[in-house]
Parts: sequence; structure tokens; C-alpha cells
Amino acid sequence: MFESVWQDVKYKVQMGNMLTRLVIANVVVYLIVNIVWAAITGFSGDPVAGEATYSVFLKWISLSSDALYTLTHIWVVITHMFVHEDFLHILFNMLYLYWFGNILGDMIGDKKILPLYLLGGLMGALAYIVAAQFMALGSIAMGASAAGLAIVVASAMVAPEYNMRLLFLGDVKLKYIAAFVVVMDIFALAIGTKNTGGHIAHLGGAFMGFLFITSLNKGNDLSEPVNNFFEKVQNFFRPKKLKVAYKNTSVRPSLNRNQRAHAVSDESISDQDKLDAILDKIKLKGYESLSSSEKKFLSDVSKK
Repeated sequence: MFESVWQDVKYKVQMGNMLTRLVIANVVVYLIVNIVWAAITGFSGDPVAGEATYSVFLKWISLSSDALYTLTHIWVVITHMFVHEDFLHILFNMLYLYWFGNILGDMIGDKKILPLYLLGGLMGALAYIVAAQFMALGSIAMGASAAGLAIVVASAMVAPEYNMRLLFLGDVKLKYIAAFVVVMDIFALAIGTKNTGGHIAHLGGAFMGFLFITSLNKGNDLSEPVNNFFEKVQNFFRPKKLKVAYKNTSVRPSLNRNQRAHAVSDESISDQDKLDAILDKIKLKGYESLSSSEKKFLSDVSKK
């Protein structure tokens, strides 16, 4: 069973679009995080010590409000946008990432999805870290919400009149859905919630979605530097092809078909040109038109 599941995942990664790969990556990281949690807390004799060890692991892959910690653990600016602990957290993030991402990918192309996802997550991380220097936020942040909201806003800017069918509401235009999501984050900040840092990161991601499409409309594609970077990384790890140089001490110009046809008896031409001339003669006049020396030459070449 597990082998069959693994084969299905490999097929989706290889044949699916970038959006499918992003969803799979998030789900895989979610499973790893929860397996690590179960292993650490389950096999620890001291539950308190187990939770402390797990917290260290989680902080190692999550975004920290401590700017110095983030600078010394720079990978967290990328890893945090793939990390989820709670099932409902990853469920809703992946649902709207998949729904809106498919619309956006059809409009602007699949190659722009990963760059926008990463840029949205990075802008959300920047907003979170800057805000943490002026107000008390949670010690760590995680999840694909900022990256997903960048895709939501971008899709609404590209296709504002696109209708999505929502449960109990029917058809709703994309621009109203995106506006509602952004307004809810602003409203949450105004009334104050325990996830203030998360809402600030969401708005950072939303701003990147707006900036990405605005720049694209002006002819500046923000996805190009990101795609160029990944292309250079792929080229670096891709096996290099060996270049073979053939040295020929007697360089002579190649002969065309008409020249070869009249050079069969010329002793100064190379064996390859002579062979080509004989083959051309066979095509034109048949095998019986060859002289005995030409037939012998052809026979000798065939034995090499």
C-alpha cells in the first residue's frame, strides 16, 4: 500500500504543475512535523522535557520574532512558509492556495506560481519581524498563509470578475472574496487577537500579491530573478556533458554530391569522401555501374 502511495506522489511531483508540488511539499512537511512531535513526546519519559525538545525543533524551522535569531538561522525565512502543526491550519491554507492558484496559473502561467509563493512568504516574514520590534508578538510564526494570500490578491487583480461558487452564497466575484479576506485581517488587527503577528504577515503577503501584478502590468516580471536563480542551481548540480574534440591533421573541404560523383577515381580524396561518392554512384546508376576497384573498395570498407 505504502509503495503505491509513494508511486502516486512521485507521479504527481513529476507530472503535476507547480501548484500541485507546493501542496505536496506542505503536506509532507506537515506529516514530518507531527511524526517528530509524536516521536519526541511519545518516547520521552518526561513529558515536560519532551515538549521542550519539540519546541526547540519547531523553532529551528519556524520564523522567529527575534531578528538576531532569524539572521543566524537564515533558512527559516523559507522553511517557515511550509510548516504547519494543526490540521485545520494546513487544510484551509491548502484549499485556498489550490483554488486561487489554479485560476492565477491559468492566467499568468505556471512558472510564476513558485516565485510569487516565495515572495509572498518573504514579504510576510519581513512584515512580521519589523512589527515584532515595536510590539509584542508571538515568539514564532509559521504557515503558508502569507504566501497564499499573495496568490489570492494576485488572482483577484488578474481576473476580478471571475466567479467562484461558494457554499450557501452561490457565485461570488473574485475581487469581493479577496477584499473580504484582506479586510478581515485588518479588522482582526483593529480589535486585537492572539494572532496579531499572523495577521500582519498576511497583510505583507497581500501587499506582495498587489505589487507583483502591478509590476507585471508595467512590464517588470518579479518572477524572473527567482526563476533564474533556480535555473542556475539546477545547472550547477546537473551532470556536465563531456566535450570531445576530434583532431584532423589533413583538413580538406567537404564535397557536395555532384563533386563526389565526379571524384570516385580521384586518389587524392579521403576514404570517407570516396565512400560517399561510390554510394551516390550506386543511387544514380546502380551497383553494376561500379568498377572492379570501386567494388573492392566498398567490400574492404564493409569488413572494417
